[in-house]
Amino acid sequence: MFIDSHCHLNYKGLIEQQAAVLDRARAAGVTGMLNIATRETEWDAVLATAEREADVWATVGIHPHEADDHSHVDTARLVVRAAHPRVIGIGETGLDYYYDHSDRARQQANFRAHIAAARETGLPLIVHTRDAEADTAEILAEEMGKGAYRGVIHCFTASADFADKALALGLYISISGIVTFRNATALQETAARLPANRLLIETDSPFLAPVPHRGKPCEPAFVADTARFLAALRGVPVAELGAETADNFRALFTKAAA
Repeated sequence: MFIDSHCHLNYKGLIEQQAAVLDRARAAGVTGMLNIATRETEWDAVLATAEREADVWATVGIHPHEADDHSHVDTARLVVRAAHPRVIGIGETGLDYYYDHSDRARQQANFRAHIAAARETGLPLIVHTRDAEADTAEILAEEMGKGAYRGVIHCFTASADFADKALALGLYISISGIVTFRNATALQETAARLPANRLLIETDSPFLAPVPHRGKPCEPAFVADTARFLAALRGVPVAELGAETADNFRALFTKAAA
């Protein structure tokens, strides 16, 4: 019924009990999970999980936090690793000015290298943005002008205006458990009006556990709770929302569907 479009199965909190985590996800109706890479040292492990589990896929990418330590990871390096049959996306990448763990110019260069890899491979780009709306929107638009690419704004928490800009570029928007938080009223208003054919759901596990699991390590099974909340918010049956978002996932991540 559900596809978790963004999780970190090899992170601390999940890796120690990965088999049980996967079993609980399947029992909750999760039929697919996209295991996201954030640094080069993770790529082999993330890919190994996808090779072992038929309902798990992988990405290759460098998170903006890691940009300073990965100046050697260029478009060509990403393209080579993305050729593996279980790699279905590029990222996560993007800009994070909230923590500024990496130099902003280095983040931007890293972001553009990933976009070029997405364009060259035809694989979707997984975009992280925090406190960097203006620069993220500008880079996305500039790069789209150089040649079309596909992608998703993951764990969406940005403004309604940014959502509209992303949608105008043809991008998808993924909603995490944050939407269930009591203080997330602006996000809830945006999530309620997103086009049904551009909507994905995710956990970003082991982070951001939705209500009623706050305070626990998040895991892919909890995407069902986010789906139930989002379905109620949008006034549709949860089975319909699950089917729509799963269809959207396959429409965006065509390599998984194949």
